[in-house]
Amino acid sequence: MDGKTRVKICGITRLEDARLAVSLGAQALGFIFYRRSPRYISPEAAREIVKQLPPLITTVGVFVNESPEVIREMVERVGLDLVQLHGDEPPDLARTFFPRVIKALRLASEEDLSSIDLYRGCVRAVLVEPRVKGLYGGTGQTLSWELAYKATQKGLPVILAGGLAPENVSEAVRRVRPYAVDVNSGVERAPGKKDPERMRALFRRLGF
Repeated sequence: MDGKTRVKICGITRLEDARLAVSLGAQALGFIFYRRSPRYISPEAAREIVKQLPPLITTVGVFVNESPEVIREMVERVGLDLVQLHGDEPPDLARTFFPRVIKALRLASEEDLSSIDLYRGCVRAVLVEPRVKGLYGGTGQTLSWELAYKATQKGLPVILAGGLAPENVSEAVRRVRPYAVDVNSGVERAPGKKDPERMRALFRRLGF
């Protein structure tokens, strides 16, 4: 890795965006299967993208309060490597997908950090983002760097998400030292459509 931060580009809906992200250095791509998201992608469309990706790129399916049966079917149908549970899923549900699972946690205060302990042994990593009432991610709001850093001290790999963009990603990495960053709206021109120049700028800021 040469000291470079791991990068997941989420909200992929187009093959050209996936290919650009990979060419710039992204290690993972996220596909959102939550129908209420403006970045929703059908399993058929996601499969068409996944099968055209080069090897060694991690594909992540993002699910919100979905049943284990549906998630398993989607993993097989699309050809996903990892499952990202982005709703209110309990540890027991996460454990059924271990070790191929990431749990997203929405944080607002230090009290919320205790939720990380609940998923220890159930997930490979936690993704942390700001809590916004009634929303499951995609808010464009930034998590407190101090709170995010404290999350990294809990003993699980932390993927930092929420409002990351070319303008702030280097400071976020410097202050939080996350395992990886997850970037979505900060490199878009419209929901589900990435902006090539903003993507290039993001990776430049991260030293790629």
